[in-house]
Amino acid sequence: MRAPTMRHLGDVIPLPASVRPDASADFRIPADVTVGAAPAAAAIADELAGLLRRATGFPVPRAGEGGSVRLLLDDEADGGKSPESYRLDIAADGVTLRAPTAQGLFAGVQTVRQLLPVEAAAEVVLPGGRIEDEPRFPYRGTMLDLARHFYGPADVRSFIDTIAQFKINHLHLHLTDDQGWRLEIEGWPRLTEVSGGAGTGIDGAGPGFLTAREYTDLVAYAESRFITIVPEIDMPGHVNAAQLAYPELTCDGVPVQQRTDPEVGYSSLCAGKEETYAFVEDVIRVVAALTPGPYLHIGGDEALNTTAEDYRTFLTRVLPLAGKYGKRAIGWHEMAAVDLPPTAIPQYWRIEPADDGVARAAAAGHQVIMSPADRSYLDMKYDDTSPLGLDWAGVVGVERSYDWDPADRLPGVGEESLLGVEAPLWSETLRSLADVEFMAFPRLLAIAEIGWTPRAGRDWQSFRRRLAEFGPRLAAQGVNFHRSPEIDWR
Repeated sequence: MRAPTMRHLGDVIPLPASVRPDASADFRIPADVTVGAAPAAAAIADELAGLLRRATGFPVPRAGEGGSVRLLLDDEADGGKSPESYRLDIAADGVTLRAPTAQGLFAGVQTVRQLLPVEAAAEVVLPGGRIEDEPRFPYRGTMLDLARHFYGPADVRSFIDTIAQFKINHLHLHLTDDQGWRLEIEGWPRLTEVSGGAGTGIDGAGPGFLTAREYTDLVAYAESRFITIVPEIDMPGHVNAAQLAYPELTCDGVPVQQRTDPEVGYSSLCAGKEETYAFVEDVIRVVAALTPGPYLHIGGDEALNTTAEDYRTFLTRVLPLAGKYGKRAIGWHEMAAVDLPPTAIPQYWRIEPADDGVARAAAAGHQVIMSPADRSYLDMKYDDTSPLGLDWAGVVGVERSYDWDPADRLPGVGEESLLGVEAPLWSETLRSLADVEFMAFPRLLAIAEIGWTPRAGRDWQSFRRRLAEFGPRLAAQGVNFHRSPEIDWR
């Protein structure tokens, strides 16, 4: 074991809403430390006990609802506006973490995790004081593109484990595109037999798909980490893989050629055929049944081969289907050009503000997710020397990912209209989980802080310092993060 070690109370990512250190109240974790929690929080208490065992080498048994480290589910947690709120009190005689929900306790445990040493130490001291915390936005997400390159369940689980530490609570899975269809759909077997098999993906180098069982298992695993899966079935464009499997989905019934290049905008479902809507409703019905979360993403972007009239016709019929099957529709911001159902959510990705209907949708009461490509797209190169990534939205270093605010991005879409932020990661240039990690980390930590920490509390120099301290932690977890020269890594 290493020598005694202790972090500062505020040395966590994302930075909590309120941090009040008290150096006189440091908790020196004793050999007989125990963790107690009510039965409803048992799984979270087990996780915390495991973290303490690894940090201290002590046995750290569970102690019913007592213990020197206690997790309490009650309404006494200050700032209980959010189910993710929590209050962490560290005193000389123990630790009390309280929250109104298990989700809040889980968020608090992630904070405690970051206050523990990276490696087991001879003496572990938790810094004294109080953290009172809740997120700025309820939706803090990232997106993984399985359509251009498929990542299997083990890789997705690993990604979930990493992002959960930073209070990311939504994982958007881009499951279909021109190059591949990655989710088994009952009644439409050729979608995965043809468009999920060998030779699919960019350059034919990303085959594979999730069975319905694998998908539901992933959804349940994410839920255990308090992460909501948001499935995307992209339409009416980005559908060559579907039309390859079922030529009757083209307007003329003529089979299309398989595409494994990265081009976009050439494919479209036929807005004038009833077969289109039978297919779309079947897919939405199946995906909604497999997904207990509240959202279903219908894409809607880059439909360049769909006329404006056909686009309106298609979305006017399709968007209400999400509600029919109990979901709120999310779509890329292009969908705001049509009249939206009351609960629909545009996701804004444009580089420059434009009159695309998002501000009008916000004025009508719609919530918006902010994902500007030149700040939050994790597939953009870090700089001109980056071995992976694209640069159509420019290069996006760590500071550029951090130094912006979603409430300022689009005139007419202020704080009150934002559901949250999301950092998409498209996989045209990626081939492995290591590639995913390299592009996501550390930039995703910047987006996590934007989504959680109050705007007035964010500061680049503070984040840069805290991120530098995180290098050894990510390395110890085996995360293949980019050691950006913007950060003085420890």
